[in-house]
Amino acid sequence: MRDSNVNFGVLHRTCQLLVFFCFVYISATLVYYAKSVNFRLAFVQNPQSHSKTESSKLEAKDAGASELIIVTLGSNFSESSEPGHRTLEYCPEPSPLLVGPLRIEFSSPVSLDTVRHENTELHEGGRYTPLDCMALQKVAIIIPFRNRDEHLKFWLYYLHPILRRQQLDYGVYVINQAGNETFNRAKLLNVGYVEALKEYDYNCFVFSDVDLIPMDDRNTYSCFSQPRHLSVSMDKFGFRLPYNQYFGGVSSMSKEQFLKINGFPNNYWGWGGEDDDIYNRLSSKGMSISRPSGAIGKCRMIRHDRDKQNDPNPQRFDRISHTRDTMHKDGINSLSYSVVQVEKDLLYTKITVDVGKPTK
Repeated sequence: MRDSNVNFGVLHRTCQLLVFFCFVYISATLVYYAKSVNFRLAFVQNPQSHSKTESSKLEAKDAGASELIIVTLGSNFSESSEPGHRTLEYCPEPSPLLVGPLRIEFSSPVSLDTVRHENTELHEGGRYTPLDCMALQKVAIIIPFRNRDEHLKFWLYYLHPILRRQQLDYGVYVINQAGNETFNRAKLLNVGYVEALKEYDYNCFVFSDVDLIPMDDRNTYSCFSQPRHLSVSMDKFGFRLPYNQYFGGVSSMSKEQFLKINGFPNNYWGWGGEDDDIYNRLSSKGMSISRPSGAIGKCRMIRHDRDKQNDPNPQRFDRISHTRDTMHKDGINSLSYSVVQVEKDLLYTKITVDVGKPTK
């Protein structure tokens, strides 16, 4: 009887060990299987995760030209697994919100209150960022300005909806020349470049006269692989390009392109000449002008008399002929000015500056 009890005890302990080992084996198998399934699901849900980098190059073709757009993005694209966080994809190129040709009229005046009411998506300072996608470029739009309030109302009325449909991350900067000295458009554009970068890391700059309105929203206010001339066919010139080197009205440059030519000249006081100087700067650095097609690049000008203290510059032809000699010492590296006032409106940031006066 005693031997029987011993044998039973040994058999019982053996069975317990077998049950324990079976339990461990089954548990390990289930854990391994669960991890394998989670890995496969994660890979299926995010097949591009290993190809994303903080800085990526996106390529797209312009709707009105054949050259390739190459835009380098910053590291403002983030992913998170936190509850409630929605990861944004990059905005498509071209934007699916564009409508094409537009009817532009200046017969009925508009008020700033009306424009504000129709642009409630904006943030203070004329800033906008798409809500549904990550913008491909961060664009500062710079307007040289003095005594053109009615023109500015039309510009804001038409341009804000266009720029939002183009899905840009943008800000509007109105650079107002203080005082009554001779107007200096190019120097104001340099000021706008410097002041905009104090607020945000823009990588593209659009320089626009306040009296020019695009007639097609496919004419994207952004930057390209070459400096871009956007106002290629104005009604003022019968919707034709006045000459091949023309770079006036509305243009865009990336930060790299702008710095490569040392920005714009500061010594063109009065009307005319600075656009041709800029063209000479671009040409001397091996760059060419990119343009949309004539149909897409159409724009209307608000008719007006020439401003006081903006008479034709009698020195412009001599200065243009010496661009290659002066561009390295006259530009963003020699810019001097003082800020008089900064006004933040829902529709724009207005910066009033003292840019000095022409030397005798």
